[in-house]
Amino acid sequence: MALFDIKLPETIRARLGLPQNDFKRQQERVLRKLLHKARFTEFGQQYRFDEIAIRENCVQLFQEKVPLFNYNKIYDAWWHRSLQGYPDVCWPGRIKYYALSSGTSEAASKYIPITNDLLKGNRVVMMRQILSLRNYSDIPVRSIGKGWLMLGGSTALQKGAGYYAGDLSGITAKKAPFWFQPFYKPGKKIARQRNWNRKLREIVKKAPEWDIGFIVGVPAWIQMCMEMIIEEYNLKTIHDIWPNLAFYVHGGVSFQPYKKSFEKLLAKPLTYIETYLASEGFFAYQDRQNAKGMRLVTNEHIFHEFIPFDEKNFDANGDPVANPQILTVAEVEEHKDYVLVISTSAGAWRYIVGDTIRFTHKQRCEIVITGRTKHYLSLVGEHLSVENMNKAIEFASSDMNISIPEFTVVGEPHENLFAHHWYVACDDAVNAETLRFKIDDYLKQLNDDYATERGHALKEIFLDVLPEKTFIQFMRSLGKIGGQHKFPRVLKGKMLEDWKLFLANELVPKQ
Repeated sequence: MALFDIKLPETIRARLGLPQNDFKRQQERVLRKLLHKARFTEFGQQYRFDEIAIRENCVQLFQEKVPLFNYNKIYDAWWHRSLQGYPDVCWPGRIKYYALSSGTSEAASKYIPITNDLLKGNRVVMMRQILSLRNYSDIPVRSIGKGWLMLGGSTALQKGAGYYAGDLSGITAKKAPFWFQPFYKPGKKIARQRNWNRKLREIVKKAPEWDIGFIVGVPAWIQMCMEMIIEEYNLKTIHDIWPNLAFYVHGGVSFQPYKKSFEKLLAKPLTYIETYLASEGFFAYQDRQNAKGMRLVTNEHIFHEFIPFDEKNFDANGDPVANPQILTVAEVEEHKDYVLVISTSAGAWRYIVGDTIRFTHKQRCEIVITGRTKHYLSLVGEHLSVENMNKAIEFASSDMNISIPEFTVVGEPHENLFAHHWYVACDDAVNAETLRFKIDDYLKQLNDDYATERGHALKEIFLDVLPEKTFIQFMRSLGKIGGQHKFPRVLKGKMLEDWKLFLANELVPKQ
């Protein structure tokens, strides 16, 4: 039986993203809307948005006239002026909010502009996701009206010179509509808490007072929160205190490595719903049960483009070459990796997000996240993706009946050739050599290029098993504790230097 059976006018159905779908036309309408809104900004005037928007071939002209930007390029050329208080730079008006994002590979914070138009679009997408619950069979309707525990950043934002900055989750919670407040946990007071450990302790204290049906957040921190509650109240599972808990909305990282240890905390299965909500916007969400991918949002506030993630379009560092091939949603193919490029209602124009995605069902415009351009490991042509790593970890941990909630991989020189060095979090009893062999063997099965190079230039695989707390303590040492911080699957550059120094200090015997 359908959860919702409401007859809505076609205009409202289109607004809410209910079934239909000419994705190419939807995206063209979105682009025209964005261009029209931003035509009098400095950016819009330089690139003649007013002329592009009215042309029949507006998508082609937009791609010809407007260059690609990464964060540093668009910040140096444009966004720094918005941060200084200048209005109408890349989007109409002054930018009052910025999402602080360092991604998972860089130490310095990025200031991603957040506008009311972007937040409005994100809320519409959230409503679509709620309405899509009608596509889930045997759904426990009573759980929908219970509390929604959203484990995110603080709503006590940092105050700058005319702006506020913080995690997107904190900005979103701070500006949530009034009707959402009765459902929202941990509530305004706890949500303002900036100290992450103190916030978790306050959630644990309040946990018996809440009837939670939904939990939302990054897997590592949700798991930690549930473990603390279970330990504090001497419970067997989290359902002993929240019997109506039925849904887990997750995103940001692959859930698969966490699933085994996560489900040890449950008395009954949850419905898992994946989302693709980044600092730059709400890109996609899972809209039906057991779907292999998430539905890309094509008719609201974001225009998408796609660069094939291959050696023709990207160098060994994961940076695009000059004049790469760029496709629209109508031109992509299934089962190929693409780097996502977005233009949004916050003034991110032809902005390279850094994520790689793959279309699993083009007719439904469903995608999966396969990794990041900077977390792609190819020292000698092994072309190892985060997706390959996740699957190898999943298969190996299943074979050995162990839980591996975190891991990272480093490429390094070895005897005039090269090696991969794995650091794996596992609190179970484990034979490191057996785990090393299994991961290596599964990667050979999953990736032909990897299998070839293991017989040539990729001469060795090293693996260290570390306690899970080591990974958590490292993130804490960088100040990256919170609902939106994830441990990178590939370590490079400054973060790799910090990691090696941290491990060296950890291994020094305490006097």
